[in-house]
Amino acid sequence: MTSFAETHKDATTGVPISHGERLRNVIEEIVEAERVGLDVYGLGEHHRVDMAASAPAITLGAAAARTERIRLSSAVIVLSSADPVRTFQDFSTLDLISKGRAELLVGRGSFIESFPLFGYSLDDYDELFSEKLELLVELSRNDRVTWEGRFRAPLYDQAVFPRPQQDPLPIWIGVGGTPASVVRAGRLGLPLVLAIIGGDPARFQVFADIYRRTLIESGYDPDNLPVAVHGLGFIADDNEQASEEIYRTFTDMMNKIGRERGWPPLTREQYDWMRSPEGSLVVGDPETVAAKILYWKEVLGIDRFMLHHAGSVPHDKAMRSIELLGTEVSSRVRNA
Repeated sequence: MTSFAETHKDATTGVPISHGERLRNVIEEIVEAERVGLDVYGLGEHHRVDMAASAPAITLGAAAARTERIRLSSAVIVLSSADPVRTFQDFSTLDLISKGRAELLVGRGSFIESFPLFGYSLDDYDELFSEKLELLVELSRNDRVTWEGRFRAPLYDQAVFPRPQQDPLPIWIGVGGTPASVVRAGRLGLPLVLAIIGGDPARFQVFADIYRRTLIESGYDPDNLPVAVHGLGFIADDNEQASEEIYRTFTDMMNKIGRERGWPPLTREQYDWMRSPEGSLVVGDPETVAAKILYWKEVLGIDRFMLHHAGSVPHDKAMRSIELLGTEVSSRVRNA
Protein backbone atom coordinates (compact mmCIF):
# COMPACT_ATOMS: atom_id res chain seq x y z
CA MET A 1 0.00 0.00 0.00
CA THR A 2 1.24 3.52 -0.77
CA SER A 3 0.01 7.09 -0.40
CA PHE A 4 1.00 10.68 -1.13
CA ALA A 5 -1.24 11.85 1.74
CA GLU A 6 -3.60 13.36 -0.85
CA THR A 7 -6.12 15.70 0.70
CA HIS A 8 -9.83 15.45 -0.06
CA LYS A 9 -12.91 17.58 0.52
CA ASP A 10 -15.03 17.08 3.61
CA ALA A 11 -18.26 15.36 2.58
CA THR A 12 -20.37 17.79 4.62
CA THR A 13 -18.68 21.17 4.13
CA GLY A 14 -16.98 20.67 0.77
CA VAL A 15 -13.82 22.20 2.24
CA PRO A 16 -10.52 20.31 1.86
CA ILE A 17 -9.43 18.67 5.12
CA SER A 18 -6.35 20.09 6.81
CA HIS A 19 -2.89 18.68 6.27
CA GLY A 20 -2.76 17.73 9.93
CA GLU A 21 -5.97 15.71 9.74
CA ARG A 22 -4.79 13.99 6.56
CA LEU A 23 -1.47 12.98 8.10
CA ARG A 24 -3.24 11.60 11.18
CA ASN A 25 -5.49 9.64 8.82
CA VAL A 26 -2.44 8.23 7.05
CA ILE A 27 -1.10 6.93 10.36
CA GLU A 28 -4.47 5.27 11.05
CA GLU A 29 -4.35 3.71 7.58
CA ILE A 30 -0.88 2.30 8.27
CA VAL A 31 -2.11 0.82 11.55
CA GLU A 32 -5.06 -0.73 9.69
CA ALA A 33 -2.78 -2.08 6.97
CA GLU A 34 -0.76 -3.94 9.59
CA ARG A 35 -3.91 -5.19 11.33
CA VAL A 36 -5.21 -6.82 8.15
CA GLY A 37 -1.87 -8.43 7.33
CA LEU A 38 -0.32 -6.23 4.63
CA ASP A 39 3.45 -6.36 4.33
CA VAL A 40 4.47 -2.79 3.52
CA TYR A 41 3.18 0.79 3.48
CA GLY A 42 4.95 3.49 1.50
CA LEU A 43 4.58 7.27 1.70
CA GLY A 44 5.74 9.45 -1.19
CA GLU A 45 7.44 12.85 -0.97
CA HIS A 46 5.54 15.75 -2.55
CA HIS A 47 5.55 19.51 -2.11
CA ARG A 48 2.03 20.49 -3.21
CA VAL A 49 -0.97 21.95 -1.42
CA ASP A 50 -3.07 18.90 -2.34
CA MET A 51 -0.58 16.39 -0.89
CA ALA A 52 0.56 16.56 2.74
CA ALA A 53 3.62 14.28 2.58
CA SER A 54 6.61 16.60 2.26
CA ALA A 55 8.47 14.78 5.08
CA PRO A 56 7.69 11.04 4.79
CA ALA A 57 10.24 9.87 7.35
CA ILE A 58 8.56 11.86 10.14
CA THR A 59 5.09 10.46 9.42
CA LEU A 60 6.48 6.94 9.05
CA GLY A 61 8.30 7.38 12.36
CA ALA A 62 5.01 8.23 14.05
CA ALA A 63 3.49 5.10 12.48
CA ALA A 64 6.47 3.00 13.63
CA ALA A 65 5.58 3.79 17.23
CA ARG A 66 2.09 2.31 16.70
CA THR A 67 3.01 -0.78 14.68
CA GLU A 68 5.20 -3.84 15.15
CA ARG A 69 5.47 -5.79 11.90
CA ILE A 70 4.62 -3.83 8.74
CA ARG A 71 7.55 -2.50 6.71
CA LEU A 72 7.67 1.28 6.33
CA SER A 73 8.94 2.79 3.09
CA SER A 74 9.21 6.01 1.16
CA ALA A 75 7.36 5.95 -2.17
CA VAL A 76 9.37 7.83 -3.43
CA ILE A 77 11.95 10.19 -2.02
CA VAL A 78 12.84 12.64 -4.82
CA LEU A 79 16.54 12.00 -4.45
CA SER A 80 17.54 14.47 -7.18
CA SER A 81 16.59 17.40 -4.93
CA ALA A 82 17.43 15.77 -1.57
CA ASP A 83 20.71 15.45 0.30
CA PRO A 84 21.74 11.78 0.29
CA VAL A 85 23.44 12.08 3.69
CA ARG A 86 20.36 13.53 5.35
CA THR A 87 18.10 11.04 3.58
CA PHE A 88 20.26 8.17 4.81
CA GLN A 89 20.22 9.54 8.37
CA ASP A 90 16.44 10.01 8.32
CA PHE A 91 15.74 6.46 7.23
CA SER A 92 18.46 4.95 9.41
CA THR A 93 16.71 6.64 12.33
CA LEU A 94 13.36 5.26 11.14
CA ASP A 95 14.95 1.82 10.87
CA LEU A 96 16.17 1.99 14.47
CA ILE A 97 12.83 3.25 15.82
CA SER A 98 10.95 0.51 13.93
CA LYS A 99 13.45 -2.25 14.87
CA GLY A 100 14.57 -2.93 11.33
CA ARG A 101 11.44 -2.25 9.25
CA ALA A 102 12.50 0.77 7.14
CA GLU A 103 12.97 0.80 3.38
CA LEU A 104 14.04 3.56 1.02
CA LEU A 105 12.33 3.83 -2.35
CA VAL A 106 13.99 6.62 -4.32
CA GLY A 107 13.37 8.06 -7.76
CA ARG A 108 13.65 11.11 -9.94
CA GLY A 109 10.04 12.02 -9.17
CA SER A 110 7.03 12.66 -11.39
CA PHE A 111 6.58 16.24 -10.06
CA ILE A 112 9.15 19.03 -10.18
CA GLU A 113 8.13 21.35 -7.30
CA SER A 114 11.08 20.24 -5.17
CA PHE A 115 13.68 21.48 -7.67
CA PRO A 116 13.13 25.26 -7.32
CA LEU A 117 12.21 24.76 -3.66
CA PHE A 118 15.67 23.39 -2.85
CA GLY A 119 17.62 25.36 -5.42
CA TYR A 120 18.27 22.82 -8.17
CA SER A 121 18.01 23.19 -11.93
CA LEU A 122 15.91 20.91 -14.09
CA ASP A 123 18.74 21.10 -16.61
CA ASP A 124 20.59 18.71 -14.27
CA TYR A 125 17.60 16.39 -13.82
CA ASP A 126 19.26 13.06 -14.62
CA GLU A 127 22.80 13.92 -13.52
CA LEU A 128 21.54 14.97 -10.08
CA PHE A 129 19.81 11.65 -9.54
CA SER A 130 22.70 9.56 -10.83
CA GLU A 131 25.29 11.27 -8.65
CA LYS A 132 23.17 11.32 -5.50
CA LEU A 133 22.15 7.70 -5.91
CA GLU A 134 25.82 6.73 -6.14
CA LEU A 135 26.50 8.47 -2.82
CA LEU A 136 23.41 7.02 -1.13
CA VAL A 137 24.46 3.49 -2.09
CA GLU A 138 27.98 4.13 -0.78
CA LEU A 139 26.55 5.34 2.53
CA SER A 140 24.34 2.28 2.87
CA ARG A 141 27.08 -0.23 2.11
CA ASN A 142 30.09 1.26 3.92
CA ASP A 143 30.67 2.56 7.44
CA ARG A 144 33.12 5.17 6.18
CA VAL A 145 32.87 6.95 2.83
CA THR A 146 35.26 8.92 0.66
CA TRP A 147 33.34 10.52 -2.19
CA GLU A 148 33.42 13.56 -4.45
CA GLY A 149 30.82 14.89 -6.87
CA ARG A 150 29.52 18.00 -8.55
CA PHE A 151 26.44 18.90 -6.52
CA ARG A 152 27.50 18.68 -2.85
CA ALA A 153 30.59 18.98 -0.69
CA PRO A 154 32.96 15.97 -0.82
CA LEU A 155 33.37 13.43 1.96
CA TYR A 156 36.78 12.24 3.13
CA ASP A 157 36.80 9.03 5.16
CA GLN A 158 33.54 10.24 6.68
CA ALA A 159 31.40 8.13 9.00
CA VAL A 160 27.69 8.99 8.95
CA PHE A 161 25.51 8.19 11.97
CA PRO A 162 23.29 6.64 13.08
CA ARG A 163 23.81 3.34 11.29
CA PRO A 164 20.60 1.40 10.56
CA GLN A 165 19.69 -1.86 12.24
CA GLN A 166 19.46 -3.54 8.82
CA ASP A 167 22.80 -4.01 7.10
CA PRO A 168 22.50 -2.67 4.50
CA LEU A 169 19.42 -0.45 4.62
CA PRO A 170 17.18 -1.63 1.73
CA ILE A 171 17.18 0.83 -1.18
CA TRP A 172 14.72 0.36 -4.07
CA ILE A 173 14.68 2.30 -7.35
CA GLY A 174 11.34 3.58 -8.63
CA VAL A 175 11.03 3.77 -12.42
CA GLY A 176 8.17 5.20 -14.46
CA GLY A 177 9.23 3.93 -17.88
CA THR A 178 12.77 5.09 -18.66
CA PRO A 179 15.08 2.31 -19.91
CA ALA A 180 18.21 4.09 -18.65
CA SER A 181 16.82 4.10 -15.11
CA VAL A 182 16.09 0.38 -15.32
CA VAL A 183 19.67 -0.30 -16.48
CA ARG A 184 21.04 1.88 -13.67
CA ALA A 185 19.13 -0.14 -11.05
CA GLY A 186 20.47 -3.37 -12.53
CA ARG A 187 24.08 -2.19 -12.62
CA LEU A 188 23.90 -1.14 -8.98
CA GLY A 189 22.18 -4.35 -7.90
CA LEU A 190 19.16 -2.58 -6.40
CA PRO A 191 15.57 -3.91 -6.36
CA LEU A 192 13.19 -2.29 -8.84
CA VAL A 193 9.70 -0.78 -8.56
CA LEU A 194 7.80 -0.20 -11.82
CA ALA A 195 5.29 2.66 -11.45
CA ILE A 196 2.41 1.81 -13.80
CA ILE A 197 0.22 4.89 -14.16
CA GLY A 198 -1.27 4.44 -17.62
CA GLY A 199 -1.29 2.37 -20.78
CA ASP A 200 -1.07 -1.40 -21.11
CA PRO A 201 0.90 -2.88 -18.19
CA ALA A 202 2.21 -5.61 -20.52
CA ARG A 203 4.43 -3.00 -22.17
CA PHE A 204 6.49 -2.92 -18.97
CA GLN A 205 7.61 -6.50 -19.61
CA VAL A 206 10.51 -5.22 -21.68
CA PHE A 207 11.72 -3.16 -18.69
CA ALA A 208 11.58 -6.19 -16.40
CA ASP A 209 13.54 -8.18 -18.97
CA ILE A 210 16.16 -5.43 -19.39
CA TYR A 211 16.52 -5.18 -15.62
CA ARG A 212 17.07 -8.90 -15.08
CA ARG A 213 19.48 -9.11 -18.03
CA THR A 214 21.48 -6.16 -16.65
CA LEU A 215 21.63 -7.81 -13.23
CA ILE A 216 23.18 -10.93 -14.74
CA GLU A 217 25.65 -8.90 -16.82
CA SER A 218 26.64 -6.98 -13.66
CA GLY A 219 27.25 -10.13 -11.63
CA TYR A 220 24.03 -10.19 -9.59
CA ASP A 221 21.54 -13.03 -9.19
CA PRO A 222 18.04 -11.91 -10.29
CA ASP A 223 16.51 -14.41 -7.86
CA ASN A 224 17.90 -12.31 -4.99
CA LEU A 225 16.59 -8.94 -6.23
CA PRO A 226 12.81 -8.49 -6.27
CA VAL A 227 10.72 -6.55 -8.77
CA ALA A 228 7.62 -4.70 -7.56
CA VAL A 229 4.76 -2.83 -9.19
CA HIS A 230 3.21 0.39 -7.92
CA GLY A 231 -0.31 0.58 -9.36
CA LEU A 232 -3.25 2.96 -9.03
CA GLY A 233 -6.53 1.45 -7.88
CA PHE A 234 -9.31 1.08 -5.35
CA ILE A 235 -11.24 -1.82 -3.81
CA ALA A 236 -14.88 -1.95 -2.74
CA ASP A 237 -17.40 -4.70 -2.07
CA ASP A 238 -18.54 -4.91 -5.70
CA ASN A 239 -17.20 -3.79 -9.07
CA GLU A 240 -19.69 -1.06 -9.87
CA GLN A 241 -19.43 0.41 -6.40
CA ALA A 242 -15.64 0.53 -6.72
CA SER A 243 -15.81 2.06 -10.18
CA GLU A 244 -18.29 4.79 -9.31
CA GLU A 245 -16.70 5.68 -5.97
CA ILE A 246 -13.28 6.26 -7.54
CA TYR A 247 -14.30 7.66 -10.93
CA ARG A 248 -14.82 11.28 -9.95
CA THR A 249 -11.85 11.66 -7.65
CA PHE A 250 -9.53 9.90 -10.11
CA THR A 251 -10.62 11.96 -13.11
CA ASP A 252 -10.46 15.17 -11.06
CA MET A 253 -6.88 14.35 -10.08
CA MET A 254 -5.81 13.38 -13.61
CA ASN A 255 -7.45 16.44 -15.16
CA LYS A 256 -5.86 18.77 -12.62
CA ILE A 257 -2.43 17.37 -13.38
CA GLY A 258 -3.33 17.37 -17.07
CA ARG A 259 -4.04 21.11 -17.01
CA GLU A 260 -0.60 21.65 -15.49
CA ARG A 261 1.11 19.53 -18.14
CA GLY A 262 -0.99 20.13 -21.23
CA TRP A 263 -2.81 16.77 -21.35
CA PRO A 264 -6.35 16.53 -22.75
CA PRO A 265 -9.17 15.77 -20.26
CA LEU A 266 -9.68 12.13 -19.33
CA THR A 267 -12.91 10.77 -20.86
CA ARG A 268 -15.26 8.19 -19.37
CA GLU A 269 -14.39 5.86 -22.24
CA GLN A 270 -10.70 6.10 -21.39
CA TYR A 271 -11.43 5.52 -17.72
CA ASP A 272 -13.50 2.41 -18.47
CA TRP A 273 -10.68 1.02 -20.61
CA MET A 274 -8.14 1.73 -17.87
CA ARG A 275 -10.11 -0.42 -15.43
CA SER A 276 -10.53 -3.22 -17.97
CA PRO A 277 -8.38 -6.38 -17.65
CA GLU A 278 -5.81 -4.88 -20.06
CA GLY A 279 -5.72 -1.44 -18.43
CA SER A 280 -3.57 0.11 -15.73
CA LEU A 281 -6.23 0.79 -13.06
CA VAL A 282 -6.62 -1.90 -10.38
CA VAL A 283 -10.24 -1.13 -9.51
CA GLY A 284 -13.01 -3.50 -8.46
CA ASP A 285 -14.12 -6.07 -5.96
CA PRO A 286 -11.56 -8.35 -4.27
CA GLU A 287 -11.86 -11.09 -6.88
CA THR A 288 -11.35 -8.67 -9.78
CA VAL A 289 -8.39 -6.96 -8.13
CA ALA A 290 -6.71 -10.24 -7.21
CA ALA A 291 -7.07 -11.49 -10.79
CA LYS A 292 -5.41 -8.35 -12.13
CA ILE A 293 -2.51 -8.58 -9.68
CA LEU A 294 -1.97 -12.23 -10.63
CA TYR A 295 -2.01 -11.28 -14.32
CA TRP A 296 0.67 -8.68 -13.69
CA LYS A 297 2.70 -11.26 -11.81
CA GLU A 298 2.43 -13.63 -14.76
CA VAL A 299 3.44 -10.98 -17.30
CA LEU A 300 6.10 -9.13 -15.29
CA GLY A 301 7.29 -11.71 -12.76
CA ILE A 302 6.72 -9.34 -9.86
CA ASP A 303 7.39 -10.22 -6.23
CA ARG A 304 5.46 -7.34 -4.65
CA PHE A 305 2.38 -5.32 -5.58
CA MET A 306 1.84 -1.89 -3.99
CA LEU A 307 -1.66 -0.42 -4.36
CA HIS A 308 -2.00 3.36 -4.46
CA HIS A 309 -5.51 4.77 -4.15
CA ALA A 310 -6.37 6.44 -7.45
CA GLY A 311 -7.18 9.94 -6.27
CA SER A 312 -8.16 11.71 -3.07
CA VAL A 313 -10.13 8.96 -1.37
CA PRO A 314 -12.10 9.83 1.81
CA HIS A 315 -10.65 8.22 4.92
CA ASP A 316 -13.54 5.84 5.59
CA LYS A 317 -13.47 4.49 2.04
CA ALA A 318 -9.68 4.21 2.13
CA MET A 319 -9.90 2.17 5.33
CA ARG A 320 -12.43 -0.20 3.75
CA SER A 321 -10.27 -0.59 0.64
CA ILE A 322 -7.24 -1.41 2.81
CA GLU A 323 -9.30 -3.91 4.81
CA LEU A 324 -10.42 -5.70 1.64
CA LEU A 325 -6.86 -5.69 0.27
CA GLY A 326 -5.55 -7.34 3.42
CA THR A 327 -8.36 -9.73 4.27
CA GLU A 328 -9.58 -10.85 0.84
CA VAL A 329 -7.29 -9.83 -2.02
CA SER A 330 -4.01 -10.85 -0.42
CA SER A 331 -5.28 -14.30 0.54
CA ARG A 332 -6.36 -14.95 -3.05
CA VAL A 333 -2.97 -13.81 -4.37
CA ARG A 334 -0.93 -15.74 -1.80
CA ASN A 335 -2.95 -18.93 -2.29
CA ALA A 336 -2.48 -18.70 -6.06
